[in-house]
Amino acid sequence: MFFAPTLLALQEATSQPAPRLHSLCLSVGNADGLGGIRRHELARSLDVLGIGKGRRWVVDHPELQDNFTAHWDVDIIATVLRPYIFEHDISMILTFDRHGISSHPNHISLPRGVSRLLSSLPTGSQKPRPRLFTLVTVPLHEKYMGLISPLLSKASIAFPARPDTTEASQATVVSSWAGYLQAHRAMREHRSQLVWFRWLYVSFSRYMWVNEWVEVMPSSDAQVAAAP
Repeated sequence: MFFAPTLLALQEATSQPAPRLHSLCLSVGNADGLGGIRRHELARSLDVLGIGKGRRWVVDHPELQDNFTAHWDVDIIATVLRPYIFEHDISMILTFDRHGISSHPNHISLPRGVSRLLSSLPTGSQKPRPRLFTLVTVPLHEKYMGLISPLLSKASIAFPARPDTTEASQATVVSSWAGYLQAHRAMREHRSQLVWFRWLYVSFSRYMWVNEWVEVMPSSDAQVAAAP
């Protein structure tokens, strides 16, 4: 729903070795009692996006239930993530930023939990800890600009403003028409969620076209984890 431009772009990357993508969802989305249905819908959507069986997991933890009024415990998130990170040799984690795109408290909790995990890993080991990138939440007036979004993003790439030296690393991904249509097809697999306003989302949302990422550096992990 939010990450499709990046997932598709990474699979088209020509770098070697090719990136191996994994998906870990920390909730079955059972707020409306439809968790079983949404688990299968997510699987079909990930099929469209190219993340096959064996590289995708859905967690159903009693303390990580879909709830628009509750923040998740960062220590529980860190504990749940840990075995997946080590077992699958994850080198980079992509998740929401501290605003959660839609201000959903579950989304907001995720970068804090990841940061808590990264902060607990030793820094002197031979294997570096994973890098954390968070998806930038843009202001409301920029979220629903539809086709204008990729055009503006391409213009900003071609004619960049003065670089912001406070950010550790930034990246922007812009989808093609083919990428947008593939993301649209993936979103249509989430049939139980396609109420009227979600149709507006897939038609006009910037996140169907553009993903902007900022790296969260280790020195700021504790601050992100503790943010209100």
